[in-house]
Amino acid sequence: MKKIINSPAAPAPIGPYNHSVMVGDLLFISGQIPFNQAKEILITSGIEDETKQVMTNLEAILNEAGMTFENVVKSTIFLINMDNFSTINEIYGQHFNKETAPARECVQVAKLPRNVNIEISMIAAKKG
Repeated sequence: MKKIINSPAAPAPIGPYNHSVMVGDLLFISGQIPFNQAKEILITSGIEDETKQVMTNLEAILNEAGMTFENVVKSTIFLINMDNFSTINEIYGQHFNKETAPARECVQVAKLPRNVNIEISMIAAKKG
């Protein structure tokens, strides 16, 4: 049975989806973009600020599910420009312990929702 988990601190979904779905011990988190829900603004001030906002949104959803970044087992990063990879990687890496970091892929795409530069989705697991 699946359980829907949404966070009031993350951007409201703009389509027929939820922030995350828990199935058993796994949490599947929808892709998050750099929208600041509290201020109701899309962050467009540069890839550093945008990545920080995406990670903040993901953290809010994890916290709503009673988890942290330590529970993340898989991440997918979508970005418009692979030249931003090192900046994104540095900010992303601040949220994980290098020895227990999740599996991950990073792909450059032609376009993302609301014309943002980055979107990240995650899968997390409850600790046994």
